[in-house]
Amino acid sequence: MARPLYAQVNLAAMRANLRRVREHAPNAQVLAVVKADAYGHGLLRVLPALEDADGLALLELNHAVALRDGHYSRRILLLEGFFAEDELAEFGAHRLATVVHDAEQVRMLERALLERPLEVFVKVNTGMNRLGFPPSAVAEICRRLTSAPSVAAVRLMMHFSRADEDDGLQEALAIFETACEGLPYPRSLANSAGIVRYAEVGGDFVRPGIMLYGASPFPFDPAEHLGLHPVMTLRSRLIAIQEIKPNESVGYAATYTATKAERIGVVAAGYADGYPRHAPNGTPVLVCGKKARTAGRVSMDMITVDLSDVPEARVNSPVVLWGEGLSVDDVAAAAATVGYELLCAVAPRVPFVVSECGALDLEL
Repeated sequence: MARPLYAQVNLAAMRANLRRVREHAPNAQVLAVVKADAYGHGLLRVLPALEDADGLALLELNHAVALRDGHYSRRILLLEGFFAEDELAEFGAHRLATVVHDAEQVRMLERALLERPLEVFVKVNTGMNRLGFPPSAVAEICRRLTSAPSVAAVRLMMHFSRADEDDGLQEALAIFETACEGLPYPRSLANSAGIVRYAEVGGDFVRPGIMLYGASPFPFDPAEHLGLHPVMTLRSRLIAIQEIKPNESVGYAATYTATKAERIGVVAAGYADGYPRHAPNGTPVLVCGKKARTAGRVSMDMITVDLSDVPEARVNSPVVLWGEGLSVDDVAAAAATVGYELLCAVAPRVPFVVSECGALDLEL
């Protein structure tokens, strides 16, 4: 029998989340963000659930080429663009759109002679100060690119740094509008938080990321309140139960000491599986569908939980580490990180199971 830990990927949930994107931005083209192997879910696993998206956005050229080799025919946008001039021919051959964010990329495009010119998204730095052209340079950059024979079409884009904050839109929007004034090109502004606030943001293309996977882009608005459904559920089982006495401790460094007689459940999951080692005592876990709390340091292959509130728990009882019934955002908040990191960090040794429904405790 296999170790009872696996990640369930619910395609029905992803389809529902994509519909939610459409409800927020009904007139925009949707470029589903699938970077980092679809936020750890597996790009090829989730691709069937994204058939209603207008295209995909990612970073990895090899994944983009694999999509084309698999006959994916819609727009594919490379969010960091190209890194060397010799990649441009491959971009053209595979009909890949590219973000252009740096003057050296512009020079490479001006020098290139491609059989198939590229669609380019000119990125404007509106205050994030990672990638993008200064607002004052955008008009000239667009002029140069429209004159370059290797460029077929120009679009304009930005990335919000604070769209999850009440006052996080207006300054960036004003900078973008000033930079793009008089430029007739289609625009892409909204990430997940911007999509929820699309009435304030607008744009011809939207780029949903974390919301497609059922986690919240906002620190204080739960995903379920946004109408989102978890796509990944990390499931395991209890593999042992210890009866401990008051003042007895659990795990490495004895970081948890019982104040009363307790039952401690041992779960087959640890930091080698992607569970956060720094998760403190009290991090939420579901056992038999009820909330329990971790008790003791996360080890490589196991975590331990206090079963005081789950008297019916037995060896082999089901455990949800995050997903259905327990938001990854809640686990991440307890561990002082973000849901994005937990989803992306699931280890290669964890098997994945794809389903078309939720509330499913599969037997492996």
